[in-house]
Amino acid sequence: MAIKLHRCPFTFLHTDLDACWLVQRTLDEQGIEYEIVKEPYFPRSRRTEVERLSGQHLLPVIEFEDGTGYRADSKDMAARIAAGELGTTA
Repeated sequence: MAIKLHRCPFTFLHTDLDACWLVQRTLDEQGIEYEIVKEPYFPRSRRTEVERLSGQHLLPVIEFEDGTGYRADSKDMAARIAAGELGTTA
């Protein structure tokens, strides 16, 4: 599965307080390959691809190979990834 992780540009932050890092770390732990797409922090209105994928401007967003997106609370996203349910429909 080739996916893209749309996340904030602060890739140096490695704390659970960073929602993007929480999802990225879980992808790493599960051995899921992905490409990082750094989205602008401000203004959020510049996150046009994120809005196209998820209907809003919040991060992180996972983009699947077919061009669809997945966005939820980062803890819910991490739990779904850890459960091996990333590729299933919600």
